[in-house]
Amino acid sequence: MNRLFILFTALILCSPTIKAVEPEEVLRDPKLEERARALSKGLRCLVCQNQSIDDSDANLARDLRILVREKLKSGDSDEEIIKYVVSRYGDFVLLKPPLNKSTFILWMGPVIIFIFGLIMVLFYMMRMRHAKKAIPLTEEEKNRLTSIRELR
Repeated sequence: MNRLFILFTALILCSPTIKAVEPEEVLRDPKLEERARALSKGLRCLVCQNQSIDDSDANLARDLRILVREKLKSGDSDEEIIKYVVSRYGDFVLLKPPLNKSTFILWMGPVIIFIFGLIMVLFYMMRMRHAKKAIPLTEEEKNRLTSIRELR
Protein backbone atom coordinates (compact mmCIF):
# COMPACT_ATOMS: atom_id res chain seq x y z
CA MET A 1 0.00 0.00 0.00
CA ASN A 2 2.81 2.36 0.93
CA ARG A 3 4.69 1.60 -2.31
CA LEU A 4 1.55 2.23 -4.33
CA PHE A 5 1.16 5.65 -2.69
CA ILE A 6 4.80 6.53 -3.43
CA LEU A 7 4.43 5.40 -7.05
CA PHE A 8 1.23 7.38 -7.48
CA THR A 9 2.81 10.50 -5.95
CA ALA A 10 5.89 10.16 -8.17
CA LEU A 11 3.70 9.84 -11.27
CA ILE A 12 1.72 12.94 -10.35
CA LEU A 13 4.82 15.01 -9.60
CA CYS A 14 6.74 13.89 -12.68
CA SER A 15 3.89 14.01 -15.17
CA PRO A 16 4.09 16.72 -17.83
CA THR A 17 1.61 19.54 -17.65
CA ILE A 18 -1.44 18.96 -19.75
CA LYS A 19 -2.00 21.55 -22.44
CA ALA A 20 -5.33 22.52 -23.90
CA VAL A 21 -4.27 21.87 -27.50
CA GLU A 22 -6.62 19.36 -29.08
CA PRO A 23 -5.11 16.48 -31.11
CA GLU A 24 -6.80 17.70 -34.31
CA GLU A 25 -5.10 21.10 -33.89
CA VAL A 26 -1.57 19.68 -33.91
CA LEU A 27 0.32 20.33 -37.13
CA ARG A 28 2.03 17.45 -38.91
CA ASP A 29 5.25 19.37 -39.41
CA PRO A 30 7.06 19.29 -36.03
CA LYS A 31 8.92 22.55 -36.72
CA LEU A 32 5.69 24.40 -37.54
CA GLU A 33 4.03 22.89 -34.47
CA GLU A 34 6.93 24.03 -32.31
CA ARG A 35 6.57 27.58 -33.70
CA ALA A 36 2.81 27.45 -33.14
CA ARG A 37 3.29 26.38 -29.53
CA ALA A 38 5.87 29.13 -28.95
CA LEU A 39 3.51 31.75 -30.40
CA SER A 40 0.56 30.37 -28.42
CA LYS A 41 2.49 30.62 -25.17
CA GLY A 42 2.99 34.35 -25.76
CA LEU A 43 -0.65 35.16 -26.52
CA ARG A 44 -3.16 35.83 -23.74
CA CYS A 45 -6.52 34.10 -23.62
CA LEU A 46 -8.99 36.98 -23.72
CA VAL A 47 -11.54 34.95 -21.77
CA CYS A 48 -9.29 33.66 -18.97
CA GLN A 49 -6.91 36.66 -19.06
CA ASN A 50 -4.27 35.02 -16.90
CA GLN A 51 -3.52 32.07 -19.17
CA SER A 52 -1.90 31.75 -22.55
CA ILE A 53 -4.01 30.41 -25.40
CA ASP A 54 -1.78 27.34 -25.24
CA ASP A 55 -3.05 26.57 -21.72
CA SER A 56 -6.66 27.70 -22.00
CA ASP A 57 -9.69 25.53 -22.75
CA ALA A 58 -11.85 28.50 -23.79
CA ASN A 59 -13.41 28.45 -27.24
CA LEU A 60 -11.82 31.78 -28.17
CA ALA A 61 -8.39 30.43 -27.22
CA ARG A 62 -9.01 27.41 -29.43
CA ASP A 63 -10.01 29.69 -32.30
CA LEU A 64 -6.83 31.72 -31.83
CA ARG A 65 -4.68 28.57 -31.75
CA ILE A 66 -6.27 27.45 -35.03
CA LEU A 67 -5.77 30.93 -36.52
CA VAL A 68 -2.07 30.88 -35.56
CA ARG A 69 -1.64 27.45 -37.15
CA GLU A 70 -3.44 28.48 -40.34
CA LYS A 71 -1.23 31.55 -40.64
CA LEU A 72 1.86 29.40 -40.13
CA LYS A 73 0.71 26.95 -42.82
CA SER A 74 0.18 29.84 -45.22
CA GLY A 75 3.81 30.89 -44.72
CA ASP A 76 3.47 33.94 -42.48
CA SER A 77 6.40 34.79 -40.20
CA ASP A 78 6.06 34.86 -36.42
CA GLU A 79 6.18 38.67 -36.46
CA GLU A 80 3.43 38.86 -39.10
CA ILE A 81 1.19 36.56 -37.05
CA ILE A 82 1.75 38.55 -33.86
CA LYS A 83 1.12 41.82 -35.73
CA TYR A 84 -2.12 40.39 -37.19
CA VAL A 85 -3.43 39.20 -33.81
CA VAL A 86 -2.48 42.49 -32.12
CA SER A 87 -4.22 44.46 -34.89
CA ARG A 88 -7.43 42.57 -34.14
CA TYR A 89 -7.26 42.42 -30.32
CA GLY A 90 -4.79 45.12 -29.25
CA ASP A 91 -1.65 44.88 -27.10
CA PHE A 92 -3.70 43.25 -24.33
CA VAL A 93 -3.55 39.95 -26.21
CA LEU A 94 0.22 39.80 -25.62
CA LEU A 95 1.33 38.25 -22.33
CA LYS A 96 4.39 40.53 -22.51
CA PRO A 97 3.08 43.77 -23.99
CA PRO A 98 5.58 46.28 -25.43
CA LEU A 99 6.55 49.41 -23.51
CA ASN A 100 4.72 52.35 -25.09
CA LYS A 101 2.44 55.22 -24.06
CA SER A 102 -0.60 53.01 -23.53
CA THR A 103 1.26 50.37 -21.47
CA PHE A 104 3.53 52.70 -19.48
CA ILE A 105 1.44 52.42 -16.31
CA LEU A 106 1.32 48.64 -16.70
CA TRP A 107 5.11 48.43 -16.74
CA MET A 108 5.89 51.24 -14.29
CA GLY A 109 2.98 50.70 -11.89
CA PRO A 110 4.75 48.15 -9.69
CA VAL A 111 7.85 50.35 -9.49
CA ILE A 112 5.77 53.40 -8.56
CA ILE A 113 3.86 51.44 -5.91
CA PHE A 114 7.13 50.07 -4.48
CA ILE A 115 8.68 53.55 -4.28
CA PHE A 116 5.51 54.95 -2.67
CA GLY A 117 5.52 52.12 -0.11
CA LEU A 118 9.19 52.69 0.62
CA ILE A 119 8.57 56.41 1.21
CA MET A 120 5.66 55.58 3.54
CA VAL A 121 7.85 53.17 5.54
CA LEU A 122 10.60 55.79 5.82
CA PHE A 123 8.11 58.43 7.03
CA TYR A 124 6.71 55.95 9.56
CA MET A 125 10.18 55.10 10.85
CA MET A 126 11.09 58.79 11.17
CA ARG A 127 7.84 59.43 13.03
CA MET A 128 8.50 56.53 15.40
CA ARG A 129 12.04 57.76 16.06
CA HIS A 130 10.71 61.16 17.09
CA ALA A 131 7.90 59.61 19.13
CA LYS A 132 10.36 57.56 21.20
CA LYS A 133 11.96 60.69 22.62
CA ALA A 134 10.10 61.18 25.91
CA ILE A 135 9.28 64.71 26.99
CA PRO A 136 9.55 65.11 30.77
CA LEU A 137 6.36 65.86 32.68
CA THR A 138 5.75 69.34 34.01
CA GLU A 139 5.12 69.84 37.74
CA GLU A 140 1.41 70.35 37.03
CA GLU A 141 1.21 67.06 35.10
CA LYS A 142 3.07 65.22 37.87
CA ASN A 143 0.65 66.58 40.51
CA ARG A 144 -2.35 65.62 38.39
CA LEU A 145 -0.98 62.09 37.88
CA THR A 146 -0.41 61.75 41.63
CA SER A 147 -3.97 62.84 42.37
CA ILE A 148 -5.36 60.31 39.88
CA ARG A 149 -3.36 57.52 41.51
CA GLU A 150 -4.64 58.51 44.96
CA LEU A 151 -8.25 58.26 43.75
CA ARG A 152 -7.83 54.59 43.02
